Amino acid sequence: MRFRHKAAAGFATLMLPLAGLVALASPAQTATTTAATSATAATAATSASDGVVAPGPSAKVKLGYFIEWGVYGRNYNVKNLVTSGSAEKVTHINYAFGNVVDGKCAIGDSWADYEMPVSADNSVTGEADTADQPLKGNFNQLRQLKAKYPNIKILWSFGGWTWSGGFTEAAKNPAAFAQSCYDLVEDPRWADVFDGIDIDWEYPNACGLTCDTSGAAAYKDMTKALRAKFGSQNLVTAAVTADASDGGKIEAAEYAGAAKYLNWYNVMTYDFFGAWAANGPTAPHSPLTSYKGIPAQGFNSAAAIAKYKDAGVPSNKLLLGIGFYGRGWTGVTQDAPGGTATGPAAGIWEEGFEDYKVLKASCPATGTIAGTAYAHCGSDWWSYDTPATVLGKMSWAKKQNLGGAFFWEFSGDTGDGELVSAINTGLK
Repeated sequence: MRFRHKAAAGFATLMLPLAGLVALASPAQTATTTAATSATAATAATSASDGVVAPGPSAKVKLGYFIEWGVYGRNYNVKNLVTSGSAEKVTHINYAFGNVVDGKCAIGDSWADYEMPVSADNSVTGEADTADQPLKGNFNQLRQLKAKYPNIKILWSFGGWTWSGGFTEAAKNPAAFAQSCYDLVEDPRWADVFDGIDIDWEYPNACGLTCDTSGAAAYKDMTKALRAKFGSQNLVTAAVTADASDGGKIEAAEYAGAAKYLNWYNVMTYDFFGAWAANGPTAPHSPLTSYKGIPAQGFNSAAAIAKYKDAGVPSNKLLLGIGFYGRGWTGVTQDAPGGTATGPAAGIWEEGFEDYKVLKASCPATGTIAGTAYAHCGSDWWSYDTPATVLGKMSWAKKQNLGGAFFWEFSGDTGDGELVSAINTGLK
């Protein structure tokens, strides 16, 4: 995911846009794009003699990210997954985020993760943590959640927008990195909580908050080392770019070669457009397809999925991404996309960003385009997905034989989990 981590403030905040990052191509990316494109197709076709071929999901994946810092300002706890009804409608949870420090997996926020005492009101079981309890915080709550919903699998996600800079050092010694991750995920204090690891590297051999020049093969080498260490009994997955533009990020790394070591990719098919382009044009941040007047070609979900397929990634190892939030501008007079603006619209957590649960009431959808919704209320213009557009996207995902869908993140949904319900219904 591309969100900055602000645990102390309790924010789930703005990340730099996918569109804005096209101009930030890494120093090595231009030179390696053609080679990487050829290498990905060739690698995908090679035999599996150099490692385990991980299977894709056997049933549709319905995965949500739970943010560790949500327990602060957002006051969103693991228990909310139960009270909203969402826990019974998902198959997997990605816990975000662990850090990557000095080339190794590291704790992100020890207080939220396992030190914070949880009150009876916020506990899954309704019982408060005790002072001498060996495991507290989110990890213990996730343990309680799994006891209540034993079908749910939980992965620990590492990296994300703010903490992806550490992957460059990790790529220098993939085996040591994999060992550090295994030791942390399988720590005896919480080994029963996690069923695997998710890598959110933004972005291999390209630029995100920082630029990586590890080379096109580094991503495949890292995933190979992770699979070798975690074995066939654990899940190993990754969140990946949706930049399908010519010479874009999908072409920068050997994603097809890496796919054989992973159970699936979470394709981040959102944040294509937003108020980082302060004056517009207004555009939906998560278009399913292209449309006349779209500000950039290759910036839509269908293009991203097609590009991964064409590179050799199996369709059942691709999950479609849904954002439980909107992106918006202010100073807009035009109802339809393509209007000018004066800057980002106001938001609770960040300018130009707002949760779906807020926008549903404050700025209801007034139209749809390219499989997603938009809303013009006063001088503000927002784009976001609704239950209706989510159902449409799930129908499309099934027709594409995708492995399922994932979303960022639980706390943006309504109290009764209506977007999770739409994903669940749409994938049946």
